[in-house]
Amino acid sequence: MSSLQDWISELSPFSLGAVLIVCALAAACFGQVVRVQSDRHQETAGADRTSDSQEGYVVSAVLGLLALMLGFTLAMAVDRFETRRALVLEEANAIGTTYLRAQLLGEPHRARLSKLLLEYTDNRIALAQANRSDVPALLAVNDRILTDLWTATSAAFDTVAQLDFSSSFLDTMNHVIDLDLARKASRLAHVPAEVLILLSTYIVVTAGVLGYVLTGVRRQLAGAFLVVLLTSALVLIMDLERATSGSIREAQVPMELLRVSLRSQPPEIFDRWRQAR
Repeated sequence: MSSLQDWISELSPFSLGAVLIVCALAAACFGQVVRVQSDRHQETAGADRTSDSQEGYVVSAVLGLLALMLGFTLAMAVDRFETRRALVLEEANAIGTTYLRAQLLGEPHRARLSKLLLEYTDNRIALAQANRSDVPALLAVNDRILTDLWTATSAAFDTVAQLDFSSSFLDTMNHVIDLDLARKASRLAHVPAEVLILLSTYIVVTAGVLGYVLTGVRRQLAGAFLVVLLTSALVLIMDLERATSGSIREAQVPMELLRVSLRSQPPEIFDRWRQAR
């Protein structure tokens, strides 16, 4: 099972969708062949054929269960996507607040922390938009910056330890570090591969049932179109589940706006107001 999961993770959702459609069409053809053989056997034996209404009940039950399973799985994938998107805004706010509070520190702590926070923001944006092969190197940079941030915070804490401001500054810095783990965990959370494999198998089996039940070119074309739609829904779920390799990724607009704001407000700009005071 693990080797199958690795193979699935290596392929793109669209490639998996193409493979699934081919398998579903093959199952539909197999179902049609079984239907022809069954009809011939019944005609030879003189048995009564199963009524169309009974076959319709079977098709309705199969399609209803598949739609229910796809609906629940899609809801799970969308919920995980929304969680990742909300964490982007929360992290942007946390970094921005920490940057502003860092301006209350004395030098050289203020300049050092400001530079690290800007570098961290750049890396977070690059990490969210990187290809899968570039992620390990960017993660290493990410962890190194976090270590530097806490080291710089520890060095600066002695200068503000006696002030009420110290606790709020530590809280915001801790929140930034906590959000790093939260975003990593949200990207690693997926619908179990067994569920996706079950859905794929169910679609193929459904195609076989439709191939057996539907007769005539028009009905078979309608059935093929339905199978393509069901497969497209599963491909969408797979794409939403791939936080680092899918085509649907959470927008980094809050982080990009934060980067523009940080670059437009270097530590020197706050010195003018200090001197004016």
